[in-house]
Amino acid sequence: MSGSENGTGTVSGAGSGPRGVPEAGSAGGSAARNTGGSTTGSAAGNEAGGGFGGGPGSPGTGSPGTGKLSGQFFDAALDLLRRVRDEEDGNIHRAAGLIADTVAAGGRLFTFGAGHSSLPAQDVVYRAGGLALMNLLPVPGAVGVDVVPATLGSALERVEGLASAVLDTGPVRAGDLLVVISLSGRNTLPVEMARHAKELGLTVVGVTSVAYAEDTAPRNPWGTFLKDHCDVVLDSKIAVGDAELAADGIDAPFAPASTVVTSALMQAVVATAAGELAARGITPPMLRSGNVDGGHAWNAQVMSDYGDRIFYRR
Repeated sequence: MSGSENGTGTVSGAGSGPRGVPEAGSAGGSAARNTGGSTTGSAAGNEAGGGFGGGPGSPGTGSPGTGKLSGQFFDAALDLLRRVRDEEDGNIHRAAGLIADTVAAGGRLFTFGAGHSSLPAQDVVYRAGGLALMNLLPVPGAVGVDVVPATLGSALERVEGLASAVLDTGPVRAGDLLVVISLSGRNTLPVEMARHAKELGLTVVGVTSVAYAEDTAPRNPWGTFLKDHCDVVLDSKIAVGDAELAADGIDAPFAPASTVVTSALMQAVVATAAGELAARGITPPMLRSGNVDGGHAWNAQVMSDYGDRIFYRR
């Protein structure tokens, strides 16, 4: 989800495409997303009921600069979330089962994403209501969106050997589990991360948009995609280009939904893993909010009990 992933691809009809008022040639997937092909807010054009103003099925009002676009974005995000919920349920449970297997066997859990893909990775680490054992696997200059210049992160995603160096010198070992998040799944860093993790004996869960593997070419020395090196693949359903809207007067498709959808997907996996552990008679080590009474003491005990598998305190 870095700039190299969501800024260069053309928006296709694969998966979903922009809603709104399409400009000629600017958003090839708009008809797929906005089934009525307009922004009138009709029941046909806006499935969730008209975007701005009217209520279910009634016409929306306003120009592309008003709240109408906000309603269309929410509709697009909700459509994607429903698709992921309905179509990825089996893979969510498979990924959760692998996490539960790893925890039960004493393994450690890691998550990685570069650029904006690091946001859903970070969202499940040291998280109130989350599994305490999720650790962020850092890659200097690539994880996070505070890299200066920002284009450095995009450049590092294409450097061969970086992922292997991180894995070889980091805390991971055979029997651990690594979640690799990459919207396009085409660049060297996430592909090498998954490949080398498998070589080291880790279980790998990939979170990506499979549409990129169908509509773009690999951008790595192996000619593969992230999905080709994972034990389980979770498809975020995001269209190539990661832009849900198009409107007159705005020269490029806009309004990315990948962070919203991928973060929800990650939380669904962690929640399901917690339930799976409980079903096996294993109490999942969950963190509580530090802003509720007793939260700090609870978390301190969890971190003491599982300190050998928690790396974000070191």
